[in-house]
Amino acid sequence: MVVEDLEKYLMELYPNARCELVYHTDYELLIAVVLSAQTTDKRVNVVTEKLFRKYPDIYALSQAPKDDLIEIVKPLGTASRKGVFVSEIAKILVSQYDGKVPNDRQALENMPGVGRKTANVVLSNLFDVPAIAVDTHVSRVSKRLGLAREDDDVEKVEKKLMRKFAKENWSLRHHQLVLFGRYNCKAKGPDCLNCKLKNDCKYYKNNKR
Repeated sequence: MVVEDLEKYLMELYPNARCELVYHTDYELLIAVVLSAQTTDKRVNVVTEKLFRKYPDIYALSQAPKDDLIEIVKPLGTASRKGVFVSEIAKILVSQYDGKVPNDRQALENMPGVGRKTANVVLSNLFDVPAIAVDTHVSRVSKRLGLAREDDDVEKVEKKLMRKFAKENWSLRHHQLVLFGRYNCKAKGPDCLNCKLKNDCKYYKNNKR
């Protein structure tokens, strides 16, 4: 895979790629990303619209009954865990950070439900910190195109992508790869025939008829 060809194609498809989660404040993004684990952004947007309408600021959210939060996030799966994460994150932001999301990776990753991927998304979108967050889409595309090995974990994939792309483009490339994986190079039924990268794609070579 010639990285320049990939970058050119991504710019052609998604020149203004951005996060598809809907948010209006810093804490809304953090919570939306936590809720997005193992579900779709579309479903998260429906749930957070209801959640943030009922609890319109971080202080109200921090006082919300856990049972109510669990009920609201139920459509996203693993509701008992996610509801608790929302409650605990809100309480931490209010008690330790004056209601603001900190621009600090370690502080973020110390919060319940927040891992490296979530921290990368938050730091990149809120604070313009160059970062590549590896979700299932980014991982799948990277492995199909030979940018990473099949047995690489997400951290290895992230490090390899960071070496291949210029640092100033990390955040944009992340969003582009997410959208490419979500709408083009899908897990099932990828649009291989119309993809300009198919001749460099291991998946296409192994599955073409």
